[in-house]
Amino acid sequence: MSKDKKNKTKSAKTANTEFGQLPVVFSLDLVPFPGVMMSLYIEHEVSQNAIDWAMAEDSQVIVIAYSGSDEGMSNVNDLYKVGVLANLSKKLKLSDGRYKVLLQGKERVRINNFSEGDKILMADAEIFGEVSPENLNQEQQDLVNNIHANLHTLVESEHLPEEMLLVIEEIEDPGLLADVLIAHYKLPLNEAQAVLEEENPIKRLFYADQIIANDLSQFSVSENIIEKTREELSKGQKEYFLKEQLKQIQRELGESDDSNEDVASLKEALKNKKLPEHAEKEANRQLVRLERMHPESSEYALLRNYLEWITDLPWETYTKDRLDIKAAQKILNQDHYGLEKAKERILEFLSVKKLKDDSHGPILCFVGPPGVGKTSLGRSIASCLNRKFIRIALGGVRDEAEIRGHRRTYVGAMPGRIIQGLKEAGSSNPVFLLDELDKVGADFRGDPAAALLEILDPQQNKDFRDHYLNINYDLSNSMFIATANTLDTIPDALLDRLEVIFISGYTAQEKLDIANRYLVPRQIKDQGLEKTKVSFTDEALLFLADRYTREAGVRNLEREIASVCRKVARQVVEKKKVTKKITPAVIREFLGATKFDPEVDEKNSLIGLARGLAWTINGGDVMPVEASIAKGKGGLVLTGQLGDIMQESAQAALFYARANAERLGIDPDFNDKIDIHIHVPNGATPKDGPSAGITIVTALVSALSNRPVSKDIAMTGEVTLRGAVLPIGGLKEKALAALQYGISKVIIPAENMKDLEDIPAEQRRLIEFIPVKHVSEVLDKALLKTVAAPVKHLTNKKSKQVKGTLILGK
Repeated sequence: MSKDKKNKTKSAKTANTEFGQLPVVFSLDLVPFPGVMMSLYIEHEVSQNAIDWAMAEDSQVIVIAYSGSDEGMSNVNDLYKVGVLANLSKKLKLSDGRYKVLLQGKERVRINNFSEGDKILMADAEIFGEVSPENLNQEQQDLVNNIHANLHTLVESEHLPEEMLLVIEEIEDPGLLADVLIAHYKLPLNEAQAVLEEENPIKRLFYADQIIANDLSQFSVSENIIEKTREELSKGQKEYFLKEQLKQIQRELGESDDSNEDVASLKEALKNKKLPEHAEKEANRQLVRLERMHPESSEYALLRNYLEWITDLPWETYTKDRLDIKAAQKILNQDHYGLEKAKERILEFLSVKKLKDDSHGPILCFVGPPGVGKTSLGRSIASCLNRKFIRIALGGVRDEAEIRGHRRTYVGAMPGRIIQGLKEAGSSNPVFLLDELDKVGADFRGDPAAALLEILDPQQNKDFRDHYLNINYDLSNSMFIATANTLDTIPDALLDRLEVIFISGYTAQEKLDIANRYLVPRQIKDQGLEKTKVSFTDEALLFLADRYTREAGVRNLEREIASVCRKVARQVVEKKKVTKKITPAVIREFLGATKFDPEVDEKNSLIGLARGLAWTINGGDVMPVEASIAKGKGGLVLTGQLGDIMQESAQAALFYARANAERLGIDPDFNDKIDIHIHVPNGATPKDGPSAGITIVTALVSALSNRPVSKDIAMTGEVTLRGAVLPIGGLKEKALAALQYGISKVIIPAENMKDLEDIPAEQRRLIEFIPVKHVSEVLDKALLKTVAAPVKHLTNKKSKQVKGTLILGK
């Protein structure tokens, strides 16, 4: 409303002529009051035109109660002569043509006369009403205090909304207080109109006090009756009575019964669900909260979702274990080739489980290179036990809430992966596979590995508490299996809870058997070639494994087999001549040039070139080490992305050569006359580890003494300053790498001779293992006795680097 119109309203008490004409809106079932916000549905065209006119002119309206039987308005005499001047706050046009308007009552007005225009009713009116006294006498103040006390009682008894107190506490004018209270009670039309026409605010206040006192009296009587009735009703009758009451109240309020159906279904589900005592107690407590909550409340959906999670979890549901050792052994042999240690440990676990049913056993952790079957081994264990299998990929997980869940106060909160897995499995004793345990990281959101400490401890996980559920869940009957490529990144506290089973890479013969038994039949089926009768020769599969893959497992080998099968499938579709027998020549034609050369490029024994053996995450590899010298002042240059440990090994090798120069046939003063450059090819790949120690010493002494290193020997071992050779790890992978490169002699630490049992007998017979305890023995075996003519060491253009070298000395 504009400033001018406000001034006109104020002066209307004394000068009716300044008020002017305003549009009239009439109400069929509501008497308007000043100081009250009114929501009206306007159906009659005359009132709708009045609303439109007021909106267009930014004007106030006069709201008058209509005493007729409908809004036909056959006679203006059916309109009361006292109404309320109101501001139009909001108008909404409904789909059925009605208006829904929000009006704020301002002042009482008395109609002087009506004037009917073109489908609109206008009126001249004047503001009236006695001004409230500035100071109330004692009787009047007691009256106000009594009203406040009675309202407090009704609000505390939840008979009136709490907002009522907030509204009246801000009202000091007794007339306005009476208007607000009477408007809230929605009296019969004639009684409410009589109060509206009463000019004396104190009289209106007495009338309001009488209404509230009557309401309190009726409420007290009703409560007494209900209380006595409750005592006589049985529990079932009581619930039925309350439910029926709630339904009737909601029907009166026009609310949907969908929420009742939700609560009823949840209650029924909880009743039929077998829950532990502590879980049942918490669920029932939350269910009572849900029943009291309004369906439109923001917390309603969150609480309902929480209860649904509780009902969906398999608290007391278990699958029956199948403890048939022969059947388990058959399943393991069908699913996996080799892996004897892992299979033996699984069968031992099943045997103990059969003898002692409540035995939980250790947490197994399969550690090995990619593609050797760690994940599928976990699936086979679940199949042996007849349990559900749940795989949880931990690679890249950095949030503790992924394991323990989010607290319900967070937006989008949900349980952690363990609880989600239990819901998915539908039983409380599934097999959980924690895949890629070594890839778990930590950041500001917590350390998931720390959360796993409780889960992987059979003594603690019986009381596992997810942050979302906030109820203890027994995980002691679940079986947890972990997989990893390396143990280096697994925290010690977590590693202490695991029984580690190392799974080595496959030999060439094992890859051939796996390909014939599993990979080729599966890819022929997947590529739709069952009717084509495609077959792979053993030579083709070995050629494929040696020349197109460089891995410890068989994942890439299967990809290459799939590529060959797709080439054949295309021939079938294009109706060309189909190649049914796959030979090495066919593979070279289909796949192009080979990716790896399994033989060492250098055929000669060279000065300063020693061949070491390295362990990598993908298996073993040959790692050549080059040493070259030139005139200088004792500088040492190390290249090839060497890590700190390998650099320290090079420093130790140099000091050993200086300390034993005369015995090694080296100029004792060489460190003052020459510069030394040690390089490990394939410089783009980082390398580290101590097991390259004897290889570096051999290459360095070869360069300094001008004696070639035998091309038939590879070596691995850590060296100390005094020349002692210390044991290393990954011997099986390193030995198989030497075979792959055509090397028949391998120098190893004497303490590693016990590890030869891990190498298959067929491959072990093809390699001559030379155990050594001191680096002098290495040099005696590796360096040729003849001193070569002066050469440009490794700067000769004809020398070649070994292709395909990866990391690492372990």
